[in-house]
Amino acid sequence: MTAAIETAGLSKSYGPTHAVAGLDLVVEPGQVFAFLGPNGAGKTTTIRMLLALQRPDSGRAAVLGLDPGRDSTAIHRRIGYLPGDLALYPRMTGRQHISWYARARGLGGLSEARALAERFDAVLDRPARELSTGNRQKIGLVMAFMSQPELLILDEPTSGLDPLMRSEFARLAREVVAQGTTVFWSSHELDEVQRLADRVAIIKQGRLLTTQTIESLRESAPLTVQARFTRPIASDLFAGLDGVSVTSCDGTAVQLEVTGAIGPVLGVIAGQDPVDVTSRHADLDELFLAYYREPATPESSHAR
Repeated sequence: MTAAIETAGLSKSYGPTHAVAGLDLVVEPGQVFAFLGPNGAGKTTTIRMLLALQRPDSGRAAVLGLDPGRDSTAIHRRIGYLPGDLALYPRMTGRQHISWYARARGLGGLSEARALAERFDAVLDRPARELSTGNRQKIGLVMAFMSQPELLILDEPTSGLDPLMRSEFARLAREVVAQGTTVFWSSHELDEVQRLADRVAIIKQGRLLTTQTIESLRESAPLTVQARFTRPIASDLFAGLDGVSVTSCDGTAVQLEVTGAIGPVLGVIAGQDPVDVTSRHADLDELFLAYYREPATPESSHAR
């Protein structure tokens, strides 16, 4: 099956700055794929190259099996796109934008657009210059989804939306994926990502750090173990254990990060007269932030 998006060695620089460096990425059809990274990581530059809005310095890309450089018109007919810097004509209303877009795309009617506008409670009859950021974003979402495209490329789609509309976006994304659409979603909203995405790719300083399923990220998360004791303990008590680091030690309380076997840890704790012990896997936002803090060393394997 043809990948929805595939890149190999995709690179773009602005002078001495490597915006995207040797990006190898595969997005399979029919999934929500989150493209994550801090501001300036290269997310938007990557999207612009996929859509032939910018030319890469080297490498190649394919969108729905087509070359963005040769086949950009054919690609745009089959996708929905919401840019991160959405610009609307200040004097045109939301309804006028949607009608113009429908004519440009050759859509047979506006029933889908009307349903989406109602779903997002979009303000359609005021000029764009009078709309809040959130209401402009709703118009952009309606235009991205209204053609029922094979692929949605969304750059920070929930920016400016309130929590209720963010939840509505998540429901809509899951519905279209169930119908076979692929959603490629650039974001830094980590809570949304862990609830919605099937796979995530993390990029930093233009380099791909990892690509994994949400499930594999959860499984690889280290354990956080917290214990309280009846008497103060020394911070070096766990120093000899493999895969164990002390993240805090305050008198009778200790917190550990455990990536190795849990048995030896529990053995040491049991020998020190504990009052209570709790453990949990690290939250995904903690994992993502750990990746953000790491040096931007690309992963060794081809990303799928």
